[in-house]
Amino acid sequence: MDIKEKILDILREKNTPPLFPDQIMEILEISQQDRYLFFNILDDMVEDGKLVMTRKKKYALPETLGYLVGRLQGNAKGFAFFIPDNNEEDDVFIPAENLNSAMHNDRVMIRILKNGHNIARSREGEVYKVLSRANKTVVGTLEKDKHFGFVIPDDPRISNDIFISKDNMQGAETGHKVVVEILKWPDLRRNPEGRIVEILGHKDEAGTDVLSIIRQFNLPEEFPEEVIAVAKKLPQSVSKDDIAKRKDLRHLKTFTIDGADAKDLDDAISIERMDNGNFKLGVHIADVNHYVFADSPIDKEAYTRGTSVYLVDRVVPMLPKELSNGICSLNPDEDRLTMSVIMEINRQGKVVNFTIDETVIRSRKRMIYEEVTKILEEKDPELMAEYEGFIEELEMARELCQILNARRSERGSIDFNLVETQIILDENGKPVDIRPLERGISNRMIEEFMLVCNETIAEYMYWQELPFMYRIHEDPDIEKMLDFNEFIHNFGYHLKGIGDGVHPKVLQELLEEVKGKPEEGIISAVMLRSLQKARYSHENLGHFGLASKNYCHFTAPIRRYPDLIIHRIIKESIHGKLNKKRIKWLEEMLPGMSEHCSKRERVAEEAERETDDLKKVEFMQDKLGEEFEGIISGVTGYGLYVQLPNTVEGLVRINTIEDDYYVYNEKHYCLIGERTRRIFRLGDSVKVKVVKVDMVMRNIDFMLVEP
Repeated sequence: MDIKEKILDILREKNTPPLFPDQIMEILEISQQDRYLFFNILDDMVEDGKLVMTRKKKYALPETLGYLVGRLQGNAKGFAFFIPDNNEEDDVFIPAENLNSAMHNDRVMIRILKNGHNIARSREGEVYKVLSRANKTVVGTLEKDKHFGFVIPDDPRISNDIFISKDNMQGAETGHKVVVEILKWPDLRRNPEGRIVEILGHKDEAGTDVLSIIRQFNLPEEFPEEVIAVAKKLPQSVSKDDIAKRKDLRHLKTFTIDGADAKDLDDAISIERMDNGNFKLGVHIADVNHYVFADSPIDKEAYTRGTSVYLVDRVVPMLPKELSNGICSLNPDEDRLTMSVIMEINRQGKVVNFTIDETVIRSRKRMIYEEVTKILEEKDPELMAEYEGFIEELEMARELCQILNARRSERGSIDFNLVETQIILDENGKPVDIRPLERGISNRMIEEFMLVCNETIAEYMYWQELPFMYRIHEDPDIEKMLDFNEFIHNFGYHLKGIGDGVHPKVLQELLEEVKGKPEEGIISAVMLRSLQKARYSHENLGHFGLASKNYCHFTAPIRRYPDLIIHRIIKESIHGKLNKKRIKWLEEMLPGMSEHCSKRERVAEEAERETDDLKKVEFMQDKLGEEFEGIISGVTGYGLYVQLPNTVEGLVRINTIEDDYYVYNEKHYCLIGERTRRIFRLGDSVKVKVVKVDMVMRNIDFMLVEP
């Protein structure tokens, strides 16, 4: 245990009052010659928000003195919500006048106000101290006057426009998308001040919109020169020496199935039926670690990025193209180094035997999802001729997929049928079509094979009792499940046996019950929001959504750093390199690495969602006055959210529904007309007209069209 943890343990003891530094030193038996070093540690802990120093220069835990530590979530109206690090605490409302220079996403320490003046809020607070700034730079649009300008942030959660003096314009003009460095933080009487450090282009120029999101989320567009130099020296073919040290599986009929545009092919499969009737499934994953050594320039950059980010018109890759599209991509008719998991799976979908080896394979064919689906579901004659020699394997893969899916379903694994969006752009980056993305049998086959592979690896490593990085999904909060149960009651459903907790099978049965009904999408989405978020952890806490005791991410090391980490651990285990020193290092480092990878995943998801939303709004710009059928996807006190069949969502403001005065019934998620008793519920079909499209706020306004 390090010195910081020991200090915290002392102050955590029941009824411990704030202590002077000398008192803590005496308890810890720290000598006077280490006094200077000890005081530096205390200063660091105060800076990090782990300790508070009182006016009498005593030290205490923040919570002892009524403070909480966490992050701010801003709102366009100027106020914010404080989200505590301690998940057991509820969020706290922070009025604009109590922000004390803090901005969206800043890490802060707050204190709860005993008598919040907003009686509608159960708890209200004020920012006591900003621990770290999240917005050292901000992306936005410049509005310029003769002697000064203001940058309007793209992120509406940053509610303050940023003042730019004439000397800090750097030649930018009105309408330019810019990156601003904050020079002075806001206060009650003054906007934040900044200087323009980069001009991205005019807001109407092609590509500027997505580039703005890249800057907003600090996504690294280019690799550092050192990384590029190392990548360019990598071989682009597999050497005989490499092959000699591995299990040679080039005789297997391996193949990849991916999207038509994919260039980073990191998984291949092989499948055959054994004499005993069982399936032999091979999942072959690119051996990225063979080329990316721990702590090398490429590895450090990959860790910083954490994941590849798939934006609507480009990919921000985790690895340089020499790896992701080159030597690590399992391209057809090329020898490639892999980590292979060969599983014997019986007719009940149980893995009865498996091996994990460093291997070399040679993919025989690069298959496309849509084409494989057409072969299996439509028996397309042209494609069947093109895929000749693989039809038997594809039919076998479908059969095994159905067996594995049935086994998962039987144990209660939740299969969300959430609709993904496909956005088609023209050569100028303008959206020309938006449609739901179909998930065919070929997609489900690969999903099932990757799932069973990830589970097999996680279970194997769990019983090895070695440090590892798991993919976990904790049990849902019981209060949220009770709220969800109340929500589905509006549609005539209820969760069976909900009490102290809920089993995933209960949720899976509900999804089966609503399948194909108008409310399916709404109930699936609200259910997902009611569950915890999956994350990475050094502790194996199980995966609720998959109803699995052991799960990890092993199958995508080209685009996910956690997969790279666990490949490394497995290889070290295979070669007997996990000595006591290495195990201790992993035990110390994996908690922080897991947290970092989870954060990078959340940033990627948010950036991907932002670009999708941006293009959806842009697509609707020329649809003003047009009418559409949609489904009510959200009900609030200020109106109805309506989702169109193409997944675009807009708001019908309550003040535009003119046939009555409508009141929001929070308990039943509906609007009720006071005079007519007309009710608008989640899942109801409505006809709407597009009345406003706001590119700056990325909002679409609808108006109801009466039947």
